[in-house]
Amino acid sequence: MASVLPPPPPQRLVRALGPDHPWLAGLPALSQRLLEQWELTPERTVLPGGRTSVVVLVRQADGRPAALKLCAPSGAGARAEAAALTRWDGLGAVRSLRSDTAAGALLLERLHGEVSLRSLPEDKAMLESSSAVRRLWVPPEAGGFAFTTVAEHTGAEVERVLGRAPDDVRPLVDAALAVRDELLADAPEGVLLHGDFRQGAVLASDADRSPWLAVGPEPLVGEPAFDLARLARDRLHDLVASPGAAAATRRRVQRLADSLDVDRERLRGWALYRAVESGVRHVLAGDREDGELLLEFAAWL
Repeated sequence: MASVLPPPPPQRLVRALGPDHPWLAGLPALSQRLLEQWELTPERTVLPGGRTSVVVLVRQADGRPAALKLCAPSGAGARAEAAALTRWDGLGAVRSLRSDTAAGALLLERLHGEVSLRSLPEDKAMLESSSAVRRLWVPPEAGGFAFTTVAEHTGAEVERVLGRAPDDVRPLVDAALAVRDELLADAPEGVLLHGDFRQGAVLASDADRSPWLAVGPEPLVGEPAFDLARLARDRLHDLVASPGAAAATRRRVQRLADSLDVDRERLRGWALYRAVESGVRHVLAGDREDGELLLEFAAWL
């Protein structure tokens, strides 16, 4: 077995955390400990990687492939993901083989990371997305892990992001805050949600149970419309470039709601809120171009 993790952490993660983040400094030792403890042989780090984790393709002691995911920083994120994957037990999502949530580590079945639903034509991708996400909407286990609710999650966003919105987008932010309050006031009973469901989070699989499985959940408990709100703006650059983009956006939301028996207005409201929150977050991070694109999408709704 190799004695070190193959390449260094992905630069996308380093930029997100900052090169001096203490978790990055401890990553080599953490990686080596888990490789030895779980008898894993590393093959390569998945690139370009994400902003909150490192994924290393490995071989188990019996030669079977797997993926070692190290979440940064360790803690609630890894615990919530492990709990959600255990609840789904492979139904619509990648299967967890083992975990050390105190270390932020998950050993997952290996999927085809280079092939997501984004590789399919849009209509086919949306059809497969609908099928995949529907399987994830199950009741959280009674007495089990206490997942963050949509109300709690969005409340933190209001304080952390929308409360710092520039004055020039304040009317749109006010509309997003108002629709959030309305949606939470009469929210239906919550189910377990992926939290960050999009075409790029559904990967090809060789598993007999499904050819497409979801990965990278940021699980929450809430109504299905919240999950669909992120999917509604998938391939946003293509949507913007299409003729009659505003009308096409509204039609997409309606078709998506109807295909999964979700109330159109609730999906429209959450799509508006989530696009505004994401747009403001991009603007605050200095990514004005993508931020304004997201805010334009919200205005079309």
